[in-house]
Amino acid sequence: MSELPWFVAHTRPRCEKKLADYCRRESLVTTLPLYRSVKKYRGKTVVFHKPLFPNYVFLQLRPDERQTVYQSDYVANLLNVPDQETFKQQLGDILVALETEVEVRLAPTIGPGTKVRIKSGPLQGMDAWVERRSGMLEVLLRLDFVGQAAAVKVDVTQLEPI
Repeated sequence: MSELPWFVAHTRPRCEKKLADYCRRESLVTTLPLYRSVKKYRGKTVVFHKPLFPNYVFLQLRPDERQTVYQSDYVANLLNVPDQETFKQQLGDILVALETEVEVRLAPTIGPGTKVRIKSGPLQGMDAWVERRSGMLEVLLRLDFVGQAAAVKVDVTQLEPI
């Protein structure tokens, strides 16, 4: 990693890879941590590489290169990094973890006692309380119905804290 200062580009929805490609064409230093996602469709296995941090791309720029990034039309905002050393260390740690092919995912701050809204799936729009979290992806929720409580297991990616 060069000694240029780090910036965080907040991208428009689903534009992380487009911004990274644009920056490479413009010879700008770009880091886009991706994780491997495997899905099965009709018996076929398909591998996707998805951004670990949706809507964010990390850039090292000279001050005069900021305008070039904004010209891409993929950037909503370009954020300064106040603590460059800590950011550099943490990003380096994440990149090392991704290279080892250990399963790395964001762990949202959804834990026991958190009130959440289900944002997708058959229970979309319902509010619930987190009872227990099992591993990285599974959450046991308490849904309150007419004075009664029901427990349901949901994938954490279907939830958002409220």
